[in-house]
Amino acid sequence: MINHVLSYCCKAGFYSTDLMKNEIKSISAVSHSVELGLRAIGVWPGTPYAILRRFFCIFSMAVFQIFQYQHLIVHFSEQNLPLLMDVLSATLTYSLLFVKLIIFAFNARLLDEIITIMVDDWKEREVSDNCTMTRMAYISCRFSNFIIVSYAVSVFLYATGTLLKDRSDNQTDARELILKMELPFAIESSSIYVAVLVTQFVHQTSAASISGVLNSLLITLVLHVGGQIDIAREKLSKISRTVIKQDASDSIVKTLIVRHQRIILFSKNIEALFSNIALVQFVSNTLVICCLGFIIVISIDAPDGSAVLMKSVLFYILISLEAFILCFVGEHLSTKVGILVDEYIEYDIYCSEMIGNAAYESFWYELNPNQNRDIFLIILRSQKHLTLTVGKIVDLSLKQFASIMKASASYMSVLHAMY
Repeated sequence: MINHVLSYCCKAGFYSTDLMKNEIKSISAVSHSVELGLRAIGVWPGTPYAILRRFFCIFSMAVFQIFQYQHLIVHFSEQNLPLLMDVLSATLTYSLLFVKLIIFAFNARLLDEIITIMVDDWKEREVSDNCTMTRMAYISCRFSNFIIVSYAVSVFLYATGTLLKDRSDNQTDARELILKMELPFAIESSSIYVAVLVTQFVHQTSAASISGVLNSLLITLVLHVGGQIDIAREKLSKISRTVIKQDASDSIVKTLIVRHQRIILFSKNIEALFSNIALVQFVSNTLVICCLGFIIVISIDAPDGSAVLMKSVLFYILISLEAFILCFVGEHLSTKVGILVDEYIEYDIYCSEMIGNAAYESFWYELNPNQNRDIFLIILRSQKHLTLTVGKIVDLSLKQFASIMKASASYMSVLHAMY
């Protein structure tokens, strides 16, 4: 909705010049919520004490992981399969974020280069680029805020459901924790128990928010690439007979070549940063969706099912959404950058042609031979397949998302049959 409204207003001329300038000044390359999260984990360019921030985040996650896996190992032989699936889903989710933090910590310079390219695109934008870049920034900002808030709400529901379930099972004397851990000390007083609960809740909320920030970052980067591709197609369409007669096509073609090369470099950097993350997330999301799906299915008719559903349903939705986002942006990126030969796909009224198609449909045949070679290079580069991959093994696409859901459903059916 925001996409269509802003585009229509820009094209119809409803934005005045002063209003448009004020809109652009309030927008940055990355939304403030994502920037704040990246600063918290020490990977945003120019963050003070960045190494200490990264070490603290990774160290705290490592401590929680040790206690979680100790509990999982100690209680693995128990015959309580739902409890095992519950603990395993939370532990694997923490493990995924732990791996992400390590990858981002070792690729801070790569992220710095990516952010620098985005900032340069905003600084070097022309007046005609404002509408498209503003529209993409608004969309990424709205999605980022929604995702981060949803992750925080899921932690609140997870904690509430856990405590309500323990109370309904009359296990308040057992001092059950939000996150099942094998702590190195005994919880002998109520004050220690409350302190541990508060620590777990704060840490889990922070971890969930950071996970939302990293997913929002991926959306922001891919939307920025999409906006740059839309701008390149728009400039290709300006190579008209009038422009050719005015001898203004040289500057347009040179600008397009530079912009297209920046798009390719930016896409490769995104692939280098998120390829290994996608591999780990592909496996983790499959197992977590399986575990949560099993818990939801067996809790529908259970006596304490309402509390379990409260803690698991939104968790399940967000993990599925996380897998969908990863696969969708891979599909979106490869389709945006690539050239379509056999069929014509129309996304919406403002995004209906790819770079290669736009270059081919321009008035290239009325240009001089040198300019024709430049257009030909753009078409050739558009044929190169740029996408996100799962550890450089397979391309991320909606087909892979379907395979994740199918595999999760199959494993869930096996667990349900065993139960």
